[in-house]
Amino acid sequence: MRIEPLLDQPRLDDRFPLPLDRPFTAATARAAGVSRFNLGRLIDAGHLRSPVRGTFLATQAGDSIRLRAESLALVVPEDCVVCDRHAGWLHGADMILAPGEHQQLRPISVFRPSGHGRLRNDLADSGERNLRPRDVTVVGGVLVTTPVRTTWDLGRQRSRDAALSCMDQMFRLGRVDRDEFLDGIPRFRGMRWVTRLRELAPYVDGRAASPGESCLRLRWIDAGLPLPELQVEVWVDGVLLAIIDLACEELRYGAEYDGEEWHSTAEQVAHDRARRDELGAQRWLVDVFRRDDVHGRAQSADRTLRAGYAAARAARGAVVA
Repeated sequence: MRIEPLLDQPRLDDRFPLPLDRPFTAATARAAGVSRFNLGRLIDAGHLRSPVRGTFLATQAGDSIRLRAESLALVVPEDCVVCDRHAGWLHGADMILAPGEHQQLRPISVFRPSGHGRLRNDLADSGERNLRPRDVTVVGGVLVTTPVRTTWDLGRQRSRDAALSCMDQMFRLGRVDRDEFLDGIPRFRGMRWVTRLRELAPYVDGRAASPGESCLRLRWIDAGLPLPELQVEVWVDGVLLAIIDLACEELRYGAEYDGEEWHSTAEQVAHDRARRDELGAQRWLVDVFRRDDVHGRAQSADRTLRAGYAAARAARGAVVA
């Protein structure tokens, strides 16, 4: 079909020969007369998006757990279980995946129970996994690890940053019971990276609003400082002045992670500066961190946090340890 009449429209209409309310594959589009080249043109025009690699959806359909599940159902075999970060994404933990990761070349984590073999294709990061019946649930017709099993799996990663930030995001959903989570860790004894899970499990906190905040909190912990309070509200004369990402309220010392998405435009920078000036007037010392301060070999967050904490203690007349 000719898609030129649709490209300049604000949204797709009934002239488009494919569903507008549910995902479809390239094969379905080709059968309807829409080539892969034209699918790309419609994506560039903002009319289509790819909820997960290999599937397409009209942008006007929005996003929901149901649509995510339907997208995965098109590319995941019925006897396989979606695990790890894609399981978290499917449960609704958006920030477990990097922006756009669900539609890039990174394979979907899809596993079969032990003894059932593995998938062998370029779409799936597959294998066999020791899954118990209670580890698996159904979301929109797709088998997926339960929230608590997903959290255990995400805590067993090489990267400490990824392990803590992913577990934080799962707890943020409000669907993982802390006691069940902690009590279940011994079952993974001897499994790969279980030491990472055991190390970080006591620090998991669903109040972390972003992976950047989780990583900054890990730097705080690694700096040897007392555990911070999260999302500390600062009120002045009955008015909420600010919510600080991490803080020691007693010393009025705080730390904030400014990610690019919400802290980069001129308006955002001006708002941040005004808010922090007001915090300074209330005798708060707040250190601000960006990506390069927290990640990579040159990261300096731990040193900055120790120095800031010491300065706050000195300002309060406390003896610095």
